[in-house]
Amino acid sequence: MSVTEQPTPSPSSPPGSPPHQAPGGPSVLGVGVVVWLASEVMFFAGLFAAYFTLRAVNDVWPAEGVELETARTAAATLVLVASSGAIHFAVAAAKRGDRRGAARWLGITALMGAVFLTNQAVEYVQADFRIDDHAYGSMFYLMTGFHGLHVLAGLVFMGAVVTAIVGASRAPTYETVEVCAYYWHFVDVVWVVMFTTIYLLR
Repeated sequence: MSVTEQPTPSPSSPPGSPPHQAPGGPSVLGVGVVVWLASEVMFFAGLFAAYFTLRAVNDVWPAEGVELETARTAAATLVLVASSGAIHFAVAAAKRGDRRGAARWLGITALMGAVFLTNQAVEYVQADFRIDDHAYGSMFYLMTGFHGLHVLAGLVFMGAVVTAIVGASRAPTYETVEVCAYYWHFVDVVWVVMFTTIYLLR
């Protein structure tokens, strides 16, 4: 008669906690987040459609006198893209059941996102045009502003996830961190397309 070997708890798991096991299939929460992100894709698609429509009907685009901080924003973009790597490490740590490791990498990801937002705030302060100056100004602030709000929401989301996985609630680590990563990767991909459209293609 064979005895089934029981999985051992992760060394980083709290005493008395059940052993960590990564889910074998998609979770309800994960599917829900993916469906919600699909609606967000449609939202940003509408903004891009408006941008290219206005660009097509305006002879001068960007408007005269508009100067963007392309080099500095490119550096901030690299930081945001690198943050996708950081949150990947958070997911890997969560898969091992390493709550503190996952929280640490989420903190690094949030710090990188804050660097990106700081650059955006500085550019808004230094810009020599406003949202109501012309069509280009309207689209610039709407597109980058809505994306900035999504980045800010991502930082809040990460803070909530860290609180959940290391706090008294002891939420399921892997699933919780994974859905946070879904959102953050989405935010990063949208910005890469947006940066290319606004700062490079002009």
